[in-house]
Order: sequence, then C-alpha cells, then structure tokens
Amino acid sequence: MPISTSQRETMPSPVFHTIGLIGKFGDPHVAETLNQIAAHLRQRELRVLLDESSARLIPDNGLEVASRTTIGEQCDLAIIMGGDGTMLNAARSLVNYEVPILGVNLGRLGFLADVSPGEIPHSLDRVLAGQFREAHRSLLHAQVIHEGRIASETDALNDVVVHKREVARMIEVDTFLDGRFVNTYRADGLIISTPTGSTAYALAGGGPIIHPGLEAVVLVPICPHTLTHRPIVVKADCVIEVVLNAANSTQTQITCDGQVSLAIEPGDRIVIRKKDRKVRLIHPVNHDYFKLLRAKLRWGLGPDASTFP
Repeated sequence: MPISTSQRETMPSPVFHTIGLIGKFGDPHVAETLNQIAAHLRQRELRVLLDESSARLIPDNGLEVASRTTIGEQCDLAIIMGGDGTMLNAARSLVNYEVPILGVNLGRLGFLADVSPGEIPHSLDRVLAGQFREAHRSLLHAQVIHEGRIASETDALNDVVVHKREVARMIEVDTFLDGRFVNTYRADGLIISTPTGSTAYALAGGGPIIHPGLEAVVLVPICPHTLTHRPIVVKADCVIEVVLNAANSTQTQITCDGQVSLAIEPGDRIVIRKKDRKVRLIHPVNHDYFKLLRAKLRWGLGPDASTFP
C-alpha cells in the first residue's frame, strides 16, 4: 500500500536503517511478498540488501544483492519470508552477527515466523518504529569427534538428532552429562533439543514443552527398546556427550534442525554445548506464546471443532 507524503512526515524515525531480505529458498510464491516489502522499505528511504538466493526469485528489481555474510555484517534487521524452516536456516547463518530477525510466515502457522503478509505494512512500520518484543533464543553447537579430532561441527536452533539411517534397526549410544555417565540408549535415535525445539520433533517423540525463556535442554529417546527410558530435562550449561557404541553395525548420522546432516561412525563422540551467542527474534507487540500454542496445538477446542469425523 503506497504511503502519502503527509503520512511519511508523521511517521517516527525508524530504529533500523539497513534491512536484509531473505526468502524461502527456491519458492516462487515468495516473490510477491519480497517485492511488496522491498518497495515499502525503499519508499521509507531505507537501505535494502537482498539475499543472493532470493535475488533469483525477483530478478531485475534494482535491489542491492548481498551474500548472507554481508547481510550479517551490514544489516541491523533481517526480515525472513517463508516458514519456520526458513527461519531456522537464517538463524544459524546470522546468529554470530547478532542481527535481529523478523519472520513473515508464508505457510502454515509458525512458531518462529509469526507475522502474516496481511499485517504488512502496518506491523512492519510498528517494528521499524521500535514497537516490538525481542526474544533471545539459545542454540546448540554440535561437534563430531573422530579419532581425537573435530571431523565436523554445526549449530542448531531446534535440535540435534542422532538417528539411524536404516529401517527396522536400532542404534546403541552411551550418553554423558559433564563427563558423568547417564545411560545407554538402545533406540531408533536420541533427540537433544533446545526449548525452541521442544515443540518440534522432541514433542512428537513424547518430550515436554519447555518455555523458550528457560535455560534448559531436553534429551528424548526415539522409540526406546526399554519403555522406562524417558525424556530428561537438564540445565543448558551441561556438556552433553553421545558416543556411538563401537559394536553398532547400523548406519547412523546426526541431523541438526532437520536441515544439516553430519556423518558419524562407530566409536565417534558427539559433543553438544550451548552456543555462547543467542539468536535475536523480533515479535510484534501483541505476540503471545501461549496463544500461539493454543492455535498451533488446538488447545481448548470443543468436540464441534474437532478435525476428526
């Protein structure tokens, strides 16, 4: 929606001046929203940097194209268009730059991307004016130690999952907290989740919902052989070690946020720590975590609202 000269004069000065735009990778449906937001920001005389992958969706738009590194170094706000998966990817790539990120949800109701396209430009203008809530979310840093050296490493905002690659075979992992042995799990896998990820795979595996403001990590075995192996919530500062038993013959890997996969071999150690830096999430002022849970998980609905016949 165009802004008249009189409207522009009455708008408060923005608290963000260089804005990065990142759209869902390879999704042409993002183009319309990218163009809408870019035009609105330029109308407000703000500098706009368009992520390289998103530039392919709206070519010849006149925007400054930038790498994810440049967006991290030069932007004071990143607007992410897509769903929670796009937010997870952006969070991992921008967390070290401490750039706040705002999610515009283009799919189903999301836990992280909670601004709908219909709320633009109103919600966006309020954020630019400093009217928003900021939440800091912890990430995990996972390292694969092979024969005493770091073979691979990555971050995860939701979870680190040690899991089998074959069907109908279990894996066996020894688990330690701060060097103390906890348990040997014989299961399809083990989920190590942040509070942010507690409403994702960990929840489907029977884990608890952990409020994102808590400093905690939850360990959830996937289909354990022994039913008394239950989810465990530990303090976030624990160093978690998962050792793939040397007797394992099942192909195994770790997957972070469902997006990054790292190979592991029998005898390898996976060392998981809380990352020092947190991702900065920007929410509208009316953001309500429990309202989001009610909508996403369909809490409090009567029989007439059931999705079942």
